[in-house]
Amino acid sequence: MEQYIKDLVPEHFTIRTNKKEQIAGEIFKESHKELVKEASEWLKDTSESCSVVAALLAAVSFATSTTVPGGFDSGTGKPPLEGRDAFQSFALCSLIGLCFSVTALIMFLSILTSRKEIKDFRINLPLKLLLGLSSLFISIVALFGTFCSAHFFVIDDKLKQMLILIYTLTCLPVTFYAVAQFPLYIDLIRAITTKVPQTSNRGVDL
Repeated sequence: MEQYIKDLVPEHFTIRTNKKEQIAGEIFKESHKELVKEASEWLKDTSESCSVVAALLAAVSFATSTTVPGGFDSGTGKPPLEGRDAFQSFALCSLIGLCFSVTALIMFLSILTSRKEIKDFRINLPLKLLLGLSSLFISIVALFGTFCSAHFFVIDDKLKQMLILIYTLTCLPVTFYAVAQFPLYIDLIRAITTKVPQTSNRGVDL
């Protein structure tokens, strides 16, 4: 809105003052002070909650990434399960989970430490929040993939015929999370991609 109005009026209007010796930018900040305060508080609460979850995921992902299913063979020193698809899936998912959980934590911490000025709410903060939530979602999916891959070795052969159903039920919480966050995703993408409307004719000097 501020950028649209700035493009609409002549350039010298933006430095003119009113009776209170305030320029247009100062008036805009003053009139939107409460809105910025509410948005800052919501961002702070959301980032704090998500950063705690991201830190927990990072800790669990680090622990799983340093774990080798089946241990090591005492004679060769190599993992006896190496080469199996589930073993490769475990290693890949644990690495992805660790990387994206740390990325999510960094994004949320950068939001908490930002100055949260009006201009930051245009692209900077929504983009960081979008990246943080996306990284958090990917790390949760990777963590579930890690657990499913590890449990593949301990599930009885009779139950392996039902693995698809078991893994589908296990992934339901992730699905619920994605559905719950979908409206927020749409709003963030719109906030980032929506361009400032171009005025048909810029204000001219009188």
